[in-house]
Amino acid sequence: MSTTTEQAGLAAAATGECGACDDRSASSPDETPETPRERLNRQWNEILQETRVAQTGVQILFGFLLSVAFTPLFHDLSTFDHAVYVITVISGATATACLIAPVSIHRFLSGQRMKNEVMEVAHRLMMCGMLLMAVTIGCTLLLILHVVVPGLMAKLLVTGVMLWFALSWYALPLWLRRRSARRATP
Repeated sequence: MSTTTEQAGLAAAATGECGACDDRSASSPDETPETPRERLNRQWNEILQETRVAQTGVQILFGFLLSVAFTPLFHDLSTFDHAVYVITVISGATATACLIAPVSIHRFLSGQRMKNEVMEVAHRLMMCGMLLMAVTIGCTLLLILHVVVPGLMAKLLVTGVMLWFALSWYALPLWLRRRSARRATP
């Protein structure tokens, strides 16, 4: 790493700025700007990496959920718990579908020169899949906590966790995007 790059990194860290997610093509003078094709390829690689992380999490959770119905204590659960379980399994299945869909779309459309369209659809599917994954996690927590901590406390704990998801997965990125847009506007 060059001294100029290190100094720029230290200056950014000192001011709380991060250039890693910056979509502006030339954030420092010693970087070569990306062509639109290079940018699209980079974004596609990034979305594939993000998909791998999200897929793994939702697939492990979904596998766990599928096994729950075959345990002896499952039949002793209340109607409420069975309803939460059904919602949880359905949201887990649809999250899995959304998070795997970009791979299928890419396989079908590879070589068709449709990367812009594929990227846009993959982005939307990822956002939908992340929302469904949060719902799945929230419902899983509700199912577990409703059995372990009966009553209102389980619902309050799940509400707190879901608020944290909303803040860290949605509010924080949107706030950072708005902050970056304000900084870019003279």
